[in-house]
Amino acid sequence: MSARRFAVFVATLLVPLSACKASGQTAATGAELKSEDDKTLYALGLMMGGNLKPLRLTPEELAKVKQGLDDSVSGAKPQVELEAYGPKFQQFAQGRVAAGASVEKEKGKTFAEAAAKEEGATRTPSGLVFRSLAPGKGASPSATSKVKVNYEGSLMDGTVFDSSIKRGQPAEFALNGVIPCWSEALQKMKVGEKAKIVCPADIAYGDRGHPPQIPGGATLVFQVELLDVAAEGAPAPPVTAPPVKK
Repeated sequence: MSARRFAVFVATLLVPLSACKASGQTAATGAELKSEDDKTLYALGLMMGGNLKPLRLTPEELAKVKQGLDDSVSGAKPQVELEAYGPKFQQFAQGRVAAGASVEKEKGKTFAEAAAKEEGATRTPSGLVFRSLAPGKGASPSATSKVKVNYEGSLMDGTVFDSSIKRGQPAEFALNGVIPCWSEALQKMKVGEKAKIVCPADIAYGDRGHPPQIPGGATLVFQVELLDVAAEGAPAPPVTAPPVKK
């Protein structure tokens, strides 16, 4: 999400939040979530927090955000002119996201180098690390093939951000409609094959990431099983799950 879109997103959230506080519907801080309104408002906080996460705010900085939120909701006199400081948010956000992406990419280099040393792993010029886990016997897809796969995607720390396996529904998509890492890796596989692929940010979601699950600059790990390759000329199936193009 770009800084501009994020600012708009937050602005739209503040309106219903103000209305809820004014009507006394918000649960007290740390209180048990009893009603459906309580749970809905808590979910609102989760959404806002997820979109703030790429900014990597310190506890002190987050306190300033909460202070501005409280003053806006309560009608207190603002301590700064919004017309003067509102436009500075985009530059602030871009700087924070870029700095965070740089940190993630440095961690990713070390991670990918270690993955490339695993038995059976190969590293391509693009940076993709590919390791076959179980052989297949069927056809290999082309760059424009439509495929059916089961997969699980995780961050370097093992946090799973997406899994067709857990959903119990394989994903179907055309290889020219996904991130470059996937397009390259799947063409190396045969139907029935299982593989582990490590995707550096440059061939995944780049410096922007895919908030809130994937931070900017993140190196991603996928366990993939190629289930089927559609015949050439077959209509493209709808994309039922990520990973999609940036």
